[in-house]
Amino acid sequence: MGSGNAIRGSRVGAGPMGEAERGEAAPRVRVPFWCANMHVTRPSFASDAPIPELWDCPRCGLPAGQDKSNPPAPPKNEPYKTHLAYVKERRSDKDGAAILAEALERLRASRRAGNSGTTVTY
Repeated sequence: MGSGNAIRGSRVGAGPMGEAERGEAAPRVRVPFWCANMHVTRPSFASDAPIPELWDCPRCGLPAGQDKSNPPAPPKNEPYKTHLAYVKERRSDKDGAAILAEALERLRASRRAGNSGTTVTY
């Protein structure tokens, strides 16, 4: 049994993809981008394509720019805010106390009227 079968593992129609089968490649330009950690990446673009202002660094994920001496600053990560933190941004303590007093008064009135107080509509 011979093990020198040249087409073993090949598909029908498979072969080397040459320039003739793919077509001609567009003219390319390589543009360097630097991140705040001074990593450099050089993606290639078609020569007639617009070059983006920022590019994500593949090593650290920070934004990278074309100016080596002045790379873009890392984005500021905002800490996770709870629902209460967002409410406190919109309402003062005085407003919160007034809303709480109004809700408690509605609840007390509902209980005085004989309702169980578990369902309160606003």
